[in-house]
Amino acid sequence: MNLPGALAHTSSAVGRGLLAGLIGTVAMTVSSTTEAKLRGRGGSSSPADAAGTVLGVRPKDSTAEQRFSTAVHWGYGTSWGAVRGLLGAAGLCGPAAAAAHLALVWGGEQVALPATGTSPPAWRWGVTEVAVDLWHHAVYACATSLAYEWLDRR
Repeated sequence: MNLPGALAHTSSAVGRGLLAGLIGTVAMTVSSTTEAKLRGRGGSSSPADAAGTVLGVRPKDSTAEQRFSTAVHWGYGTSWGAVRGLLGAAGLCGPAAAAAHLALVWGGEQVALPATGTSPPAWRWGVTEVAVDLWHHAVYACATSLAYEWLDRR
């Protein structure tokens, strides 16, 4: 494949990945919202806290905090879809692509949250909390990969 063809292929895969990431974020939102209601807990502020630390954003009140948290949730999930698109452009597909995507997304969280001081390392969470967090990220990775594969059908 020539350079313009390779660039077109890659950019198309990234675009499909972004849409797939949005779909995966919907699935993760349903999963985590349902789980939170069943367990009687509130939503996690860790992703927004980490983004706020990195970006220097400090919402002025609880309404602004909620808006920022929502923007981070949807932006983060959608943008990680681009990585799934790059995996597809590199030729990875099916369960192997979903597993690689899960490892990158969840692994990234496990590095970023403690590094920004917004969450302790996973080994301090307890088995149940690690399992629940991994479950939600697996829902995201599987839904994103299924959506990507559907969008990438030829």
